[in-house]
Amino acid sequence: MDERHPHQSIGSAKRLQGLHTPRYLVNFGPKRQPHYFTDVLIIGGGLAGLRAANAVSGNLEAIVVTKDQLQESNSQYAQGGIASVWGPEDKFENHVADTLAAGGNFCHNDVVDMVVREAPQRIAELIEWGTNFDRADGKLMLGREGGHSHQRIIHALGDATGKEIMRAVIKRTRELPGVAIWEQAYTIDLLTDGGQCVGAVVSVNNEPPVLIWAKQTIVCTGGCGQVYRETTNPIVATGDGHALIYRAGAIIRDMEFMQFHPTVLYIAGSSRTLVTEAVRGAGAYLVDCHAQRFMEDYDHRMELAPRDVVSQSIVQQMEKTQHPCVYLTLKHMDPQKVRDEFPGFCAACSEFGLDATQDPIPVRPGAHYMVGGVEVDSDGRTSVPGLWAAGEVTSSGLHGANRLASNSLLEGLVYGARAGELSAEAAQAQPDNFSASRITSTNRPRPSRTLDVADIRNSIQSLMQRRVGVQRNARDLRAALEQIKQYSNYVLGRSFDTEAGWELQNLITVAHLITEGALARCESRGVHFRTDYPQTDDARWRIHLPFEFDS
Repeated sequence: MDERHPHQSIGSAKRLQGLHTPRYLVNFGPKRQPHYFTDVLIIGGGLAGLRAANAVSGNLEAIVVTKDQLQESNSQYAQGGIASVWGPEDKFENHVADTLAAGGNFCHNDVVDMVVREAPQRIAELIEWGTNFDRADGKLMLGREGGHSHQRIIHALGDATGKEIMRAVIKRTRELPGVAIWEQAYTIDLLTDGGQCVGAVVSVNNEPPVLIWAKQTIVCTGGCGQVYRETTNPIVATGDGHALIYRAGAIIRDMEFMQFHPTVLYIAGSSRTLVTEAVRGAGAYLVDCHAQRFMEDYDHRMELAPRDVVSQSIVQQMEKTQHPCVYLTLKHMDPQKVRDEFPGFCAACSEFGLDATQDPIPVRPGAHYMVGGVEVDSDGRTSVPGLWAAGEVTSSGLHGANRLASNSLLEGLVYGARAGELSAEAAQAQPDNFSASRITSTNRPRPSRTLDVADIRNSIQSLMQRRVGVQRNARDLRAALEQIKQYSNYVLGRSFDTEAGWELQNLITVAHLITEGALARCESRGVHFRTDYPQTDDARWRIHLPFEFDS
């Protein structure tokens, strides 16, 4: 095998056993639905999707569809920042080396080099578009996070980088001629004809679906953290993009690599708020319930070890102490500096009567970032003609088996730009054709009785948290798989007419992909840790695990 990893997966893709789902989630026909036509359809309104929209040339038309408001995305909630070589003491080679080291010997070296070298250009674009990054004496302030050898994290509003970036990018995108933005628009499925993507089935405001026909389609739907009970992801991150791409026939790979963020606020009644890596980068300590600083027992990098190491260390320490969490302590730090640099964190703590500058803050790992996803090349092409993807929904080779902190917004920018530019070129070369294909889906019966969708969703999330979490083993994974197949039997074949139902079907599909991949990979690598296979096995398992829909 090529030492760098080829972009394409090795060997034939697996089919999920026991996944009882037809090709499309809803019934539709070209004579029964309204139709819309566009050059480029962009599914997802986070940073990757909006960057793609900005790359579509002016004489083309694009539609951006997003299931909620534009402000509701993983990008919006990103706290730490964007990693980029910026200071004179840093070099591209350093950022590359840090990314490769975090990736568990599983990154695509050429992709890492490409993204790292393109980073300053993409950051400069954000500044030009009005993003107000934090500065001191007129220069960008650079922070440091776990796994980084240098200060290279560019941030805004202290710990609300995503919010400021999205403010600027949303404003610019809304002003673009030829780009229509559909909010509250849920993409149910991709349309395929003759093995090629030709658009999507979309429900706007929970109304009956419409058909959007597109010359080229880009999926930028983000992550799937809502598969787990405890997650940093917003409520909209239900893995819709992963599931609809899978049903459309594109290769999905490495779904076992779910990254758990080590420090999620753990308070009854809290929304499991992310505590940014930058808090530890600024000097916060992790202590257990006995106030003992414990990271030195696990890794010489202490609190600045990569996320997979810190998450696994926390879980082991919780087991040792038989306590449900560990604690962050910042009381040795300058209180005013803490308040100035991390206003969001301090405000979240104060809601529950905690003073972040003095009190121990309870934290534990939570599902954070899906490293796996749809297989794409260095320009964002998937294995289905006419279909592109960018951002967290993809497996590009940048992150390997564990994403380095603050490389996610960067990936969305780089791949959003590339997919937008090249899909626009492809659309430009295609003639206008304002006719609908004869695609019909009528194979879904109405459910015989009402299902408690919320209850099943809660059950799936709890199951994944218990059996497919930070630490895994064959017994738990097999038990999870059997339960997921039972849900699949009586949920996936039904017809729903609400987002809640479609989200549940997607969650079950994604949970199946994650669990099947985790059971198949009999080693520990990056964020995937098997207690029954604790060693990394490059000889057998330095390969991608691809899945393909069994139509």
